[in-house]
Amino acid sequence: MVFPLKSIEDFTIDLTQDHELLRSAVRDFAENEVKKYVEKGEAERDFPKDLRERAKELGLYGLDVPTEYNGQGADYLSLLVTAEELSRIWTSFSTFFLIQWMFNQAILKWGNESLKKKYLRDTAKGEKIAAFCNTEPDAGSDVAGIKSSAKKVNDHYVLNARKIFITNGDIADYYLITARTSSPDPKAKWRGITVFVVEKEWGVKTVSRIETTGLKASHTAEIMLEDVKVPAENVLGEVDMGFKYAVESFDYARTIVSSQALGIAQQAFEKLVNYSLQRSAFEKKLAEFELVQQKVSESLDDLETSRLLTYWAGTLYKRGRIQEYIIAASLAKFHSTEAAERIVMRAMTVHGGYGVSVSTGLERLLRDLQILKTYEGTNDIQRISAARQFYYRFMGVKV
Repeated sequence: MVFPLKSIEDFTIDLTQDHELLRSAVRDFAENEVKKYVEKGEAERDFPKDLRERAKELGLYGLDVPTEYNGQGADYLSLLVTAEELSRIWTSFSTFFLIQWMFNQAILKWGNESLKKKYLRDTAKGEKIAAFCNTEPDAGSDVAGIKSSAKKVNDHYVLNARKIFITNGDIADYYLITARTSSPDPKAKWRGITVFVVEKEWGVKTVSRIETTGLKASHTAEIMLEDVKVPAENVLGEVDMGFKYAVESFDYARTIVSSQALGIAQQAFEKLVNYSLQRSAFEKKLAEFELVQQKVSESLDDLETSRLLTYWAGTLYKRGRIQEYIIAASLAKFHSTEAAERIVMRAMTVHGGYGVSVSTGLERLLRDLQILKTYEGTNDIQRISAARQFYYRFMGVKV
């Protein structure tokens, strides 16, 4: 009945009244303060400074960071709630926090006390902006295929790297950068990658800001490091184990992406339903037509299955059930992003001619989803990963 899980209890979700209070607060912030900046921000490809400052007051930068490092001490489900509510209004803005959270979590999980005190306290308060840099011009889904190098010289490393599609790349103060500290072993290609904490002022250069289909206000950039000296104490975790850290960081972020898609789906569904009640045709409200009713029910099905899958995956992570979580996160990511896309397309259809108008905001949601389907592991890769992880973790077979 519950295969491959062990118990019916594994299907429960740990949302509480505290999460509802957080959701309400973030929704108020998004509705009353974020919404008014969306059109201008997307056009100008940036976030207003005062909006970032207001987010500091809410503690969004270090939401799941312990209070001893200037965070809020919230749990993983709180990140999902926040990402969903922010994405319902402005996905670009939620992506800014997604990367901040990835940086925080990596430092918290693998950094020594010195790195935590030096970097985490500033990023958790929102005083410094972070970026996570792995993708290269010739290495995306193939994480082990990176060519960036780091050579040990006395008490420091010399980094040479070119990273692309880096969120916050041109505005970050701190970067997590993967580079090869040893040549790849043909039998274990993943070995030999190390993660470094690098400060911008040490020589991180922006090659270009990348124009993307969606998330227009998100700062997506290509960056370069040429003979940048990084102190040896800025190695994150163990030397040559960076592949593991990068992959686990993407696992951590994956369900947050699912919750972003959930926010988009919620917004599109609301637009669909409200328009069906406002607009009339042939002397009947659109909501009275059976074909529209079918689109509403199918969209409601997509929305709520995505919500259950997303928060179920998040609960597994919160409980430390990583074996099950890795599979659930992949399922949630490709299901929720594609379900959201279906809802947006139905909403556009119900809107008729207005559905292709920029003024509805639907086309922006559709464009943003193309990025969500791609980053933190493409949907095609997630389908393969979920199956392979299932065979390996529950059947003991490598395929």
